[in-house]
Amino acid sequence: MTMPLRRTRGIRLALTGALLAGLTLLTTAGPALADDPSASASPAGDEAGPTEAGTTFRTATALKQGRSGTAQASAGDYLYWVFPADAGQRPTVEATVKLPESAARRGTSTWQVDVYDGLRRRQACMYGHQTRKAAADAATVELSCVLRPVRAWSEPWANDPLPGSYYIRLTVVDLPAADLGLPVDVEVKTSIKELGGGHDGGGALAEPLVPGVSVASAGETDDTGASGAPRTLATGEPEDGWASGWWTDRWLWTVGGGVLAALAAVFGYSLTRGRGRPAHVPPSV
Repeated sequence: MTMPLRRTRGIRLALTGALLAGLTLLTTAGPALADDPSASASPAGDEAGPTEAGTTFRTATALKQGRSGTAQASAGDYLYWVFPADAGQRPTVEATVKLPESAARRGTSTWQVDVYDGLRRRQACMYGHQTRKAAADAATVELSCVLRPVRAWSEPWANDPLPGSYYIRLTVVDLPAADLGLPVDVEVKTSIKELGGGHDGGGALAEPLVPGVSVASAGETDDTGASGAPRTLATGEPEDGWASGWWTDRWLWTVGGGVLAALAAVFGYSLTRGRGRPAHVPPSV
């Protein structure tokens, strides 16, 4: 009876170790699903951002992920920037407007920041201060917009955020006529939070929603018909490139769940099968 008992204990120890390993695998993938708005986003590097802004969608100034840009403008101008966002990311846009001296202003003003996707569809903010009123004596006004997570694909009728370019538009929506044209200093910043496999989908776009991407992907052809180097997109792309391929961290959950299910089946069988035929019972004929 000693050998079967040792064998049973060895099986239980092996199952316990494998179970703990599976739980560790799942807990390491778990933080990817956290949706804490205060979590840190992509850090901004030392590279200086642009010092101007566009005045239309077509002339929007390109921003890299996690970078900031500044501009000097006049109250009443429409200011545009554009930055890339990929599937599984949640972009955040922040804008700070430094207002003129209070002695030069005639009253309160209301400022607003809007974000549009590559199809120029206005995207709703999950939370943030998208529109804010500045008092007559206020020195600055701060705006923010936290977008919904970017999806890998969507139905044609849906307005879900999709991978591609995202346009920032900043302007004043309510201002005394006498204050139009007063100089303002503007700073915008984009940050990205990686959400992981909890927001992965089962499909993917053929190309990200970036102006000119179909032309760039086709590339230029020479006189012999051979494809040349693709054109460079003005709006850029994420530093790690656009997401592609079959791999997501959902595979960790799938594999981990399968391992735990198999271990649970083996452990349950080892508990219910008993210790076999007792030694004093003769085998049946």
